[in-house]
Amino acid sequence: MSATTATAITIRQLDSTDAAFTAQLMAVLAFEASEDDAIDRAAAGILADVKARGDAAVLDYTNKFDRLSADGMAALEIPQAELQAALDSLAPVRRAALQAAADRVRSYHERQKRECGSDGFTFTEADGTVLGQKVTPLDRVGIYVPGGKAAYPSSVLMNAIPAKVAGVAEIIMVVPTPDGVKNPLVLAAAAIAGVDRVFTIGGAQAVAALAYGTTTIPQVDKIVGPGNAYVAAAKRRVFGTVGIDMIAGPSEILVIADGSTDPDWVAMDLFSQAEHDELAQSILLCPDAAYLARVQDSINALIDDMPRKDVIRTSLTNRGALVKVRSMEEACEIANQIAAEHLEISADNPQQWADKIRHAGAMFLGRYSSESLGDYCAGPNHVLPTSRTARFSSPLGVYDFQKRSSIIHVSQAGAQTLGKVAAELAYGEGLQAHARSAEYRLIESENNNVAD
Repeated sequence: MSATTATAITIRQLDSTDAAFTAQLMAVLAFEASEDDAIDRAAAGILADVKARGDAAVLDYTNKFDRLSADGMAALEIPQAELQAALDSLAPVRRAALQAAADRVRSYHERQKRECGSDGFTFTEADGTVLGQKVTPLDRVGIYVPGGKAAYPSSVLMNAIPAKVAGVAEIIMVVPTPDGVKNPLVLAAAAIAGVDRVFTIGGAQAVAALAYGTTTIPQVDKIVGPGNAYVAAAKRRVFGTVGIDMIAGPSEILVIADGSTDPDWVAMDLFSQAEHDELAQSILLCPDAAYLARVQDSINALIDDMPRKDVIRTSLTNRGALVKVRSMEEACEIANQIAAEHLEISADNPQQWADKIRHAGAMFLGRYSSESLGDYCAGPNHVLPTSRTARFSSPLGVYDFQKRSSIIHVSQAGAQTLGKVAAELAYGEGLQAHARSAEYRLIESENNNVAD
């Protein structure tokens, strides 16, 4: 395949044998989360205004930013009947696809709940002391669904379904509807996922309403879901008042290829993330230089058929890379340094290479496992750590909608042993009341008032 000069994409070429390779790779990966002072100040002002004025501020900002003319908060809530009507209005094939995706997401997360110990545990020591852990779901969660440049019904499923599986009692969804345009597929997804209430608000004002509560919108315990720079800034500021899932960066894909996959397939997989936005990142690692050249040819041959070709071109030019490595083993080492959001291992016997991976948001094994399947319907969650945070973070899951409480039921006999240990350490820390509190439970103490 070849491409005309006019359509060719200049994508960065790296070689792991170069002395400066590590520095070059780090430069490619470098991304500073947008913390524009003006955006942060604007978000802070909106948060403060909503905290002070509640519904009135939410209504003002929503009408202003989304070009609406709602005369009250009631006009910004979508009733359950409208969600169901949106579901009923879908073409049968599309409704079946949405239902199939929801079923697979629910099935995966139900298994996750079972295997992560959904009921906690207890054990009894020889002296009768009982220790354990109780797992309980959050009471109320807010999910933010983008509604500006594009609509994301898949995000509704990925955020709401694990919350429901975890046992969250109430899910409040916020989704902006610029110019009053509602996406039926997003509303249908909310119906399938079991979202309890939906408000057509977005931006920092939606985050503020969820975090602080208003007369109309109840305060939630945690806010999950992606948004623009204002949403990210607002989530960062309200963390501590409520929980948040993460501050997500641009989407990423890293492909490790052994050269056995059709290069058109790999080129399209790189496109699949590059088309998100100009800051998205697509990187290919391969020990075969000739194969890298074939993928480059495929990129240039396929680009003009892409509706979002300008976005893809900018993304691949500015943040993409084709990397020649010494071996597949080295590719895995580099992959652990990158800690990508999405990692495809497009190779024969992919499991042998997956066993060497320590850091990745999600792994897609084998040439038939395109990352796009994970975005929509494979089952595991598509809300994943970005910007190398997979080194210490995990995909969104049932556990993110649960919390754990320790259980300590000390017996009389147990208090005799633990009391002496605790008192000794407390005296060492200079905390006399701690020590005396433990000593009161000792049988030989004249102040003893034993009760199990």
